[in-house]
This record gives sequence, structure tokens and C-alpha cells, in this order.
Amino acid sequence: MSALTRFDPIDRMFPEMFRRLGFPATRFTDDSPGEIRIDVTEKDKSYDVRAEIPGAKKEDIQVKVDGNYVSISAEVRKDREEKSGGRVVLKETYYGSASRAFSLAHEIDTKGVVAKLEDGVLKLTLPKREGTGSKAIEIQ
Repeated sequence: MSALTRFDPIDRMFPEMFRRLGFPATRFTDDSPGEIRIDVTEKDKSYDVRAEIPGAKKEDIQVKVDGNYVSISAEVRKDREEKSGGRVVLKETYYGSASRAFSLAHEIDTKGVVAKLEDGVLKLTLPKREGTGSKAIEIQ
């Protein structure tokens, strides 16, 4: 298995059982703030990372690169409200931390890293490099 592989949460196998036990549906869903989904694509001279971080603002996201190790963390807030007429029937709100870290096959040139946040998706361009270095990356 790849280091980037993740396992499906157990609640996907038994969602009805959790509902019958009285657990709120949002407690066991993929919409929780504790998960950042990523796609990593390797090119000849760089890696492209696409990380879904819905509900996070760029000032709440931290990206750190240390050699070939990349970590992404964020403070996430999400509000969802459904109304029926004039009263609230369902309101789901969460706030929390989300993080993801992974290693790549090549070390990263921290001077050339580009990080952009667009519509809840963090896009990183991580140029490959021989050598070591550590740097906190500013989101544009």
C-alpha cells in the first residue's frame, strides 16, 4: 500500500447502526474537520499537490516542507443551515483542526514552492531538489 492510501471510516460500513445508537450523522461523516483529502502528481521536476480544505481561510492554513516531508494543517469552520419556512429544522456546525502529512520520493526545493488557495482547494507546486532545507510556506 502507498503511504498516501487511506482506509474508509468504519461508519461507512454501519451508518444505520450509528444512527440507531443516537450518534449525530455529522459525527461520523467525511465532512468532519479532521480530514484533508489530497492528490499528488509527480512531474519530471516537481510535484503538484491538490488538497481539499473546505471551510479554511488562507490565514488559517500552514504548510511546512522539511526535506521530502510535507505537512499541511488548518483551522476549519463550516456552517450549514436548512430552513423549513421560518424556523430552523437542521443546523450543522463544526470547528476544529485538520492536518495531513506525507513523504515524497525526492527532497523539495523550498525556495521555489508555490502555494495558492482557491475555493477551498490548496494547490502546491513542490519543485524537486537534492539537499535539505526547511521552510514555512506562505499561502498566496
